[in-house]
Amino acid sequence: MHVSVRTARFTDSIIRMGYDLQRELLRKTIHMLIALVPTIAVMIGVGPAIALLASGIIVYTYAEVQRLNGHPVFLISRLTQMASRERDFGHFVLGPVSLGLGALLALLFYPYPAAALAIYALAFGDGISSVVGKLFGRIRIPGTGGKTVAGSLSCFVAILAAGSAMLHNPMDAVIIAVFGTAIEALPSKDFDNILLPMGVGLMVQVLAII
Repeated sequence: MHVSVRTARFTDSIIRMGYDLQRELLRKTIHMLIALVPTIAVMIGVGPAIALLASGIIVYTYAEVQRLNGHPVFLISRLTQMASRERDFGHFVLGPVSLGLGALLALLFYPYPAAALAIYALAFGDGISSVVGKLFGRIRIPGTGGKTVAGSLSCFVAILAAGSAMLHNPMDAVIIAVFGTAIEALPSKDFDNILLPMGVGLMVQVLAII
């Protein structure tokens, strides 16, 4: 009898882990679509790209308010529910708003390539680290709110790859990757979507001046 109970609990745990991973993969796939913003800005201009991001934030905010009031908006509310984390259930899901704001502020405050690298750090550094942390994260980093060594290493590699492709000085790419990884490791929850691109963009600008 005890064996059956333990087996059932183990099976439930595996199913729950699989469901959580599917949810995380969907959430981070949507998250990484923000990497399209620099290309859009080049194609249509920074001003229209900012207007597009602002419009998206407003539409999403309206959809979330409607969902919480029992009037889900087609597709947007469904995707929000499917990608929501457990801590978001019954609450306004802030992630997409902070994601859009992070990219919007990067375009507002930084020129190319700082703005583009800031957004790529947000899209891939934060996005990949979360998935890798879920899949392979065993060693947690104290004081980071649950961030893992595996996740932080993948964040470093992702930002380093983007920086190496965009910057002329490899050492600058390393410094930016270290700095971005440190920001991503902060226990800032959804606000890392703003802190990470703003921090990375600022560091790119500082290194360009030095």
